[in-house]
Amino acid sequence: MLDTAASLAIRPVETPADMKTFIRLANDIYADDPNYVAPLEYELAARLDAEKNPSIKGFPRKLWIAEKDGKPAGRIAALVNRAYIERHGDNAGHFGFFESVDDPGVAKALIDAASHWLKSEGVEKILGPFNNTINEESGLLISGFDTPPYVMMPHGRPYYARLMEENGFQKAVDMHALKYIPRPQLMPEKRQRFIDKALANPKVSFRTIDMKNFDREIHTLVNIFNDAWFDNWGFIPFTEDQIDHMAKELRPIIEPYNVVFCDYDGEPAAFSLVLPDVNYVTRDFGGKLLPFNWAKLIWRLKLQPVPRARMPLMGVVRKLHRRPVGTALAYKMIMIAQEENVSRGVVHSELSWILDSNESMLSMLLDMGAEIYKTYRMYEKPL
Repeated sequence: MLDTAASLAIRPVETPADMKTFIRLANDIYADDPNYVAPLEYELAARLDAEKNPSIKGFPRKLWIAEKDGKPAGRIAALVNRAYIERHGDNAGHFGFFESVDDPGVAKALIDAASHWLKSEGVEKILGPFNNTINEESGLLISGFDTPPYVMMPHGRPYYARLMEENGFQKAVDMHALKYIPRPQLMPEKRQRFIDKALANPKVSFRTIDMKNFDREIHTLVNIFNDAWFDNWGFIPFTEDQIDHMAKELRPIIEPYNVVFCDYDGEPAAFSLVLPDVNYVTRDFGGKLLPFNWAKLIWRLKLQPVPRARMPLMGVVRKLHRRPVGTALAYKMIMIAQEENVSRGVVHSELSWILDSNESMLSMLLDMGAEIYKTYRMYEKPL
């Protein structure tokens, strides 16, 4: 145990009781925040379990809890993601699951613990937050605190950015979330004509996911994603184990209209994925499913329209990126997916996240009537 002051201690997570404290700690941090949505404890526990979550299996990792005056006051995780290092040639260790009271001493002790451990593992930089990887929750919220987070998006306290910067972190990249409800009249007429002309090609066809071959379809989706996002900042391709895990996680909440594919010249060329906002469904659960919230969850997901949805993934294969049909497909995939969901009761949706450097995508979404309403920052510093 590392004593940083008479009343402050940092200790590693070592027991099931420690893990329970780690999982529940954020509830106290956000006790006065009406926009906080507690994650389902069983789901977060599974994400933190390397035997259940293939995205972190086999990688060095450590978790810590801060205690001040004998009470939990913060938490942090550190991970050496070998897949990231090999993919990008960037010898960076990652941190995540950061939560803290507004106390510079607590934040410094947590960050120091993660930094010292990562340095002992041989990395040269600390980068994050990642909860656990870029394919899960990423980024520190720096604007847009007045609305609740969508499914698989982090929340935060306004003072977190200050705590990061006081500890020497600098911006690596910013990512935006955009709110969007399809309003066709907002699409510039010239842009709509371009889309219609580019897609009036007999080689182009659209369809929704084949639920009878769900696992195979998710593999198709991820194969497109791995190709489309190949050059993105921080990108790590999904492995076969991760794809199988994703299929298992998505199956209970996906309906056919949530996934749209486009085939071009007989081959899968683009997709869009929309998730019902499970955070909206579980907002009053306090992170608990038992004894009766599991029944509410099923009822709200399956028997009532969920009025909020998030598009976390959309992609067009790289060979079409610089062609008019590729640009038109990106527009059309978003339009079809959103219209399908709006027709089933969605009244508010989020497109997230988009890198601040992805000017073409941001321009396209703003063209369609979307608005940037949240920004997340990835921080880095040398060790």
